[in-house]
Amino acid sequence: MTLPTAYLDHANATAARQARATYRDGLVAPTSGIAPGFTQANMIVLPRDWAFDFLLYAQRNPKPCPVLDVSDPGSPTTLLAPGADLRTDLPLYRIWRDGKLAEETPDATAAWAERDDLVAFLIGCSFTFETPMVEAGIEIRHMTDKSNVPMYLTNTACRPAGRLKGNMVVSMRPIPASRVADAATISGRFPAVHGAPVHVGSPADIGIADLAKPDFGDAVRIEPGEVPVFWACGVTPQAAVMASGVPFAITHAPGYMFITDIPDSAYHA
Repeated sequence: MTLPTAYLDHANATAARQARATYRDGLVAPTSGIAPGFTQANMIVLPRDWAFDFLLYAQRNPKPCPVLDVSDPGSPTTLLAPGADLRTDLPLYRIWRDGKLAEETPDATAAWAERDDLVAFLIGCSFTFETPMVEAGIEIRHMTDKSNVPMYLTNTACRPAGRLKGNMVVSMRPIPASRVADAATISGRFPAVHGAPVHVGSPADIGIADLAKPDFGDAVRIEPGEVPVFWACGVTPQAAVMASGVPFAITHAPGYMFITDIPDSAYHA
């Protein structure tokens, strides 16, 4: 979670700040392709008495839950974007009560005010390595079609921690068979934002019955000669919230990320 000193100068993060301001002003849209070149992050916010369980859960499951920053209890701020407000600067939030989705809202201020001990975890997002994939000539279908990335709950169990348990969620991108190795190599250079794929090909092998029916996000076209490629996904904590009956949590809505001031290159291994 330590950033090189060079990346703590946020002076050139104009695009990221403009994007957050746009969402704060009321735009609700998925963030794939927004502010290219800047790291995006998933978010889960938990009461302090659940925070250690989650930190341990993330440590035991680093592929789907790579932690980029953790806030102080009660603070809606992050080193990843000084001046940003985690209560308002994401396009869409989910409020969870007793493991069930209670509300989706573009402003989490009211829910955040229910507790004075909330701890926010920012988790790496695969949108971060989409820009270098596009630059390498690999089409990202949900960006082309202006839809949300498809995400699926798998049969792959995460290692439990304390009161938390659940299965891994994956995101899927159709990749031409001839470019799968390139996609794996490019994404593999970004281990802090999920890294290389966790599965290639047969969806049934990881418990996905129908690619046309994602659990989160939108279905996308798969053209002849393309292979479904699956990456670990930062919606995995939301699966843990549901499976574990967490009494209260705030998360991003799947596909609606927090845009940081940190350049993608900061996480290039």
